[in-house]
Amino acid sequence: MASNKIYVFGNPIVAEDSLAIKVAKILEKETKDIQFVCVDPNEEIKGEDITIMDVAQGIKKVSIITDLNKLDAGKKVSLHDFDIAFSLKLMKKIGLIKSVKIIAIPLKYPLKKACKEVLDQVHLTFKK
Repeated sequence: MASNKIYVFGNPIVAEDSLAIKVAKILEKETKDIQFVCVDPNEEIKGEDITIMDVAQGIKKVSIITDLNKLDAGKKVSLHDFDIAFSLKLMKKIGLIKSVKIIAIPLKYPLKKACKEVLDQVHLTFKK
């Protein structure tokens, strides 16, 4: 069983929101010590230090985000507007999580390039 866990967000039905899931499926075969867990962003995640992988707008290459204040939570006008940024900030505020590291993949990024860059980040993230 893998000792390190990465929570993977995305929607396999929506093409532009499925890239992180596709990357996870490929990388889980290449990384025996990493467990990729596909979750719904609205599921409750608890833990001291969690790592998440998801797609993101406004970035040019795979990036690591550790400051939740840099995420755009935007204005919320209905329940459908709540997103991962809002959820993570709320979970941190009420103590469900201590710190978050997000491996962010640009929207519409080439799959092969995403896999290589994510793998590099995973090695850095879980370096012992």
